[in-house]
Amino acid sequence: MGSGWQIEPAGGVTGEAFFAKHQNDKLFLKRNSSPFLAVLSAEGIVPKLIWTKRLENGDVITAQKWVEGRVLEPREMNNPDVAKLLKKIHGSQPLLTMMRRLGKKPLSPDTMLRQLAERLHPDLKKEKAALAALDEQLPLLPDDQWAVCHSDVHHQNWLLTKDGRLYLIDWEQAAISDPALDLGPLLYWYIPESGWENWLRHYGAELTDQLRHRMKWYAIYQTIWNANFYKNKGEEEISRFWSQYLDKIQPFS
Repeated sequence: MGSGWQIEPAGGVTGEAFFAKHQNDKLFLKRNSSPFLAVLSAEGIVPKLIWTKRLENGDVITAQKWVEGRVLEPREMNNPDVAKLLKKIHGSQPLLTMMRRLGKKPLSPDTMLRQLAERLHPDLKKEKAALAALDEQLPLLPDDQWAVCHSDVHHQNWLLTKDGRLYLIDWEQAAISDPALDLGPLLYWYIPESGWENWLRHYGAELTDQLRHRMKWYAIYQTIWNANFYKNKGEEEISRFWSQYLDKIQPFS
């Protein structure tokens, strides 16, 4: 990058993100970020990609425009712009084409369930029972509704700039899957059920019984995934939070 740049860790789970500053220039750097970052940038889903460089050790560094902003508060997930951006992502043919060029195959719910069951912490008994319930519901899920999904729609991954632009960042878990993989957790975690229909109108979908069923399935799945992820990391308090949240989702009738 030349001399005079100050590079500082940007935090995060992976430790692969950095801030770079030089006088009035500011960049956001990421090591080995999602290979379709260029398409995300072109679609206006993430801040503008400035350059990409491959290091001698094989690592790839990307530099994005530094934007002044903040992450969304949980209550702000009800903003119509959130629904509209998510619909843009799910309906993006360039994103889907790029994922397929990278060799990505659709991630089916039975594959997701099997992978999570194999990694489930032995102490998570309630979660094991919930996985069994999800397995019983597999025949009722469609296997032909594929889109590029972010797979981690936590409110802290939504960035609102000072000039009102909304971005969805951190695409390391992106997959080709049922759009309900994003919709279910988002609506269950952040939107009162009484507001689902209105939120989905901004998204461009009708709250049918089938969609409701799919969203519940993926909301339960993602809640189990979170409880297991933090349990395996030794972060017991966060794991218990997600385990307790599992009790708030009504079982399948």
